[in-house]
Amino acid sequence: MTRTLLVVDDDQKTRNLLKTYLEKHQYEVRVAHDGASFNAEFERFKDELSLVILDVMLPDTDGFTLCRSVRSQSPVPIIMLTASADDTDRIVGLELGADDYIAKPYNPRELLARIKAIHRRMQLGAPGAPVRFLKFAGFSMDVVERVLTDPQGQPVVLTSMDFNLLRFFAEHAGETLDRARLMEQTRGRDLGPLDRSLDVQVSRLRQRLHDDGKQPVLIKTVRGSGYVFSADVSAHAEP
Repeated sequence: MTRTLLVVDDDQKTRNLLKTYLEKHQYEVRVAHDGASFNAEFERFKDELSLVILDVMLPDTDGFTLCRSVRSQSPVPIIMLTASADDTDRIVGLELGADDYIAKPYNPRELLARIKAIHRRMQLGAPGAPVRFLKFAGFSMDVVERVLTDPQGQPVVLTSMDFNLLRFFAEHAGETLDRARLMEQTRGRDLGPLDRSLDVQVSRLRQRLHDDGKQPVLIKTVRGSGYVFSADVSAHAEP
């Protein structure tokens, strides 16, 4: 998979800092400052791009228009950036074909985590993709046989829901995942106001991973937000 990103942001300082940060993590980064320059760069490099990052507010157009244009030409993943706290922007972006959304101001590490998560999902979901194993902290997940082995190579007993939850965590490593999203993605239903079943499941999963409940290293609680899977996850074709 190529690791070429195209970023459009009208703030030069933000644009340059983000370019420098992502290049330190071995990405090739193309930048644009408005809709016109973005369209020119996209047309030039669209066959090389692995992901596009769109700022919603631009001087000559908006990110929604660019998102619609990109999606009409290419399936390349899109992350949208916005300074608005209004959920409407997020919903519109996703309906137009964006793959993810992050609000400004954001931590570059959070954006990097989302980029990595999208790339992992692309590898796992690609037709004929050889990726079968997700590895982290000595553990290995076989996503085909649905088996987890510990650092000693011994199988870890997990329920089907536990496996689904751990896989979702691993595929979104580094992202702060709120409880409602975790419930929807792993159980297919909304989280009730008094529903603590997800927290119980997370606690059980920590036990299976020998992740200290008082000071967990793998599945960390983000107070007031949800959980984050903090391990470095890699995807492999072989065990």
